Amino acid sequence: MLVMQLAGYGDSSSLDAVFAALADPTRRALLARLSEGSASVKELAAPLRMSQPAVSKHLKVLEGAGLVSVGRDGTSRPRSLEAAPLADASAWLERYREYWETSFARLDGVLGQLKRKRSS
Repeated sequence: MLVMQLAGYGDSSSLDAVFAALADPTRRALLARLSEGSASVKELAAPLRMSQPAVSKHLKVLEGAGLVSVGRDGTSRPRSLEAAPLADASAWLERYREYWETSFARLDGVLGQLKRKRSS
């Protein structure tokens, strides 16, 4: 946890919750739908061919990770996407993208040297 905080990525437990929530394809599908706008549990369940209680369980996990919020619209409780935790996950992943880009650039350099030696 200390390493994560020192690296500037906040509380590791919240990052763990985000990645755990994103690990499930149904929850990713729910987030994709919510990226288009708020929706009720009934609206979210329809294309997934899942019961509303099953969708509600997935939404609870997403809410716990801070990825989804619950609003009030009369008697309805629409769910909305909360993108801030995704930005934290993206920032964490960005560090590793930079690592791989640097590694590939070094590999390209070595391969270029080998190619030049072969053609000489």
